[in-house]
Amino acid sequence: MKEECGVVGVLMHDADAKAKPASLQIYYSLYALQHRGQESTGITVKCGETIKSIKGMGLVPEVYSKDDLLKLKGNIGVGHVRYSTTGDSKIENCQPLMVKYKSGNVAIAHNGNLVNGHDLRDELESEGRIFITNSDTEVIAHLLVKELLKHDPIESIKAVMSRLKGSYSLALMIDDRLFAARDPLGFKPLCIGEISGGYVVASESVAIDTLNGELVRDVKPGEVIEITDSGFESYQMFNEKNAAHCVFEYIYFARPDSIIDGQLVYKVRERIGRELAKEHPVEADIVSPVPDSGITSAIGYTEESGINYQEGLMKNRYIGRTFIIPGQAMRETAVRLKMNTISENLKDKKVILIDDSIVRGTTSKRIIEMVRKAGAKEVHARIGSPAIIAPCYLGIDMATREELIAAKKPIDKVREAITADSLGYLSIDGLVKAIGIDRSELCLGCLNELYPVEIPGEKCHRKQLSLDEFGEEDQS
Repeated sequence: MKEECGVVGVLMHDADAKAKPASLQIYYSLYALQHRGQESTGITVKCGETIKSIKGMGLVPEVYSKDDLLKLKGNIGVGHVRYSTTGDSKIENCQPLMVKYKSGNVAIAHNGNLVNGHDLRDELESEGRIFITNSDTEVIAHLLVKELLKHDPIESIKAVMSRLKGSYSLALMIDDRLFAARDPLGFKPLCIGEISGGYVVASESVAIDTLNGELVRDVKPGEVIEITDSGFESYQMFNEKNAAHCVFEYIYFARPDSIIDGQLVYKVRERIGRELAKEHPVEADIVSPVPDSGITSAIGYTEESGINYQEGLMKNRYIGRTFIIPGQAMRETAVRLKMNTISENLKDKKVILIDDSIVRGTTSKRIIEMVRKAGAKEVHARIGSPAIIAPCYLGIDMATREELIAAKKPIDKVREAITADSLGYLSIDGLVKAIGIDRSELCLGCLNELYPVEIPGEKCHRKQLSLDEFGEEDQS
């Protein structure tokens, strides 16, 4: 799986903006959110009467220089790190997306994926509107500009939200005003923080921590926040019966030190390991994680099982994101560049290998083969998520149904394919218990094929829930 995107919005008080310009606060925040996207990044700041941007392909430290950032003199701005889920990986799709229209300027940073993005684009193109990107964000921008010509920003954002279906967490700069918006089901995380000299909205609380700020709260599903010099104003635009928070934020995407919708991700992953140990015990000598995403769950497994924790794999954290594999024969080398075995810790051991998920199964197979080659006597795979049996349509670049190994094979065949001695997935009930949020508040579509929004050709969980409220005669 690939990371999603990260968004940031910052407003500094005028008196503090000179010493702490918004551009630098956004830069530090994006650095903290780098794990959410490594393809491109951008910062857009209101500088006097104009809006200026720095954008580029690559990682945050590759794109920005201190001198360039200090030229963005202003107290308000938005930023973005991107991994493409809709739209190609190219500079035209780099965000924030800035639009100049008759009455002013708009800059949008977006994390998510619209289910009806193509339909809305067709509608707008039929009106004669021209697109320069192929991302959902430009669809949102066109809709917003249409509304801003008729209404104030709050009413305009509400009108746009009523048209969008899918996932979106937004940081919006409309002229010299800063807004945050979260879709009515709250798929993607978004939170508000107070920092010295101003306020910040960001995809994860770690961005606020980096600025030595204080997490105030999450943006609620269906809520629009306007951030001002005196704090923030809340507008609850939509109230759904339940939310649909993405479970993979807790399993994989978010940093362990983030607090997502009231839950510390580290504790969730630790509980995932404990639940795994309860559901899938096995006699072994060591519990070893696939770094880095399996580490916290491996600690939980160790604490519950009493089996020693020992690292058998070491990750190379300096492998470039642009590393290109020149052919089939180099794939083994590619895995070893990213990860190497600690043979002394594995030799003659029965190993419980903890990983966050299995998608296609190819990487799992190569890692297990590496562990065996290092001398492991047995390798027992334990996975901190249920089997992924369906695609994600809501902002995760996962795989097609045909590529998902668990969509095509029963668990025993998956075990054979990855060459493990045994394989245990966490159950959906175990995952929900570990997350600590009611099942009705989570999106589990990739795990049970029941999606919270209507997707052509797929089952809709919320439609099924609504039927349960009626009697048999009414249902028929």
